[in-house]
Amino acid sequence: MNQIDLKGRVAIITGGAQGIGRAVAERLAASGAKVAIWDLDGKLANEAAAAIGPAASGLAIDVTDAKAVNAAAAELEQRHGSVDILVTSAGIAGPNLKTWEYPLDEWARIMRLNVDGTLHCCQAVIPGMIKRNYGRLVLVASIAGKEGNPNASAYSASKAAVIALTKSLGKELAQQDIAVNCITPAAARTRIFDQMSEEHIGYMLAKIPRGRFLLPEEVASMVAFLASAENSFTTGAIFDLSGGRATY
Repeated sequence: MNQIDLKGRVAIITGGAQGIGRAVAERLAASGAKVAIWDLDGKLANEAAAAIGPAASGLAIDVTDAKAVNAAAAELEQRHGSVDILVTSAGIAGPNLKTWEYPLDEWARIMRLNVDGTLHCCQAVIPGMIKRNYGRLVLVASIAGKEGNPNASAYSASKAAVIALTKSLGKELAQQDIAVNCITPAAARTRIFDQMSEEHIGYMLAKIPRGRFLLPEEVASMVAFLASAENSFTTGAIFDLSGGRATY
């Protein structure tokens, strides 16, 4: 494992209790950061923090609740003096249905978490980053946001929105030492698969030239660099973890 220096940094990882978020939390803590694991499942968040060690803390939080997000970010900043890193891994896939059959309440639920939740977290931490002229934001999208997976229009559209949000924020913050980048992973075998049909899982695997699913620790390796001071020039960019699937 390459050594990334995150000593003295404070990081928030949403959806950090399991899957990709958990792997990122472990990697950032191993690199010296203090890690706040935010997850809807508070019990799981605290268990993950306990397993990582004293550098980690867990918090039950619904990122669709902007007031709760702002309060939690303010408390963390008061306690540690800064929030330097945000990784937005919280998200849901939703059901696999044709677009014209997609229930509107499910569409709204996916957008609320994947898009609004990401926005709320960015809005909560960016003012402090501007004040200190330092910050690293890594927004988690998906290869689906580039290609538009069939029978997953809500998820695909939500992740396309995260890609566009990354580009907008990157331009808005380019004059400060604040980098906003996005990752577009192919599928990793995490609990999000529980929301998908076997047919859709098979479709995703067939699209990956490497012939296997992504490993969460492979995501964590890329995120660790993007969250570091070494990533001092690139912003508003999209980094693929697609196993050769991405064509642009």
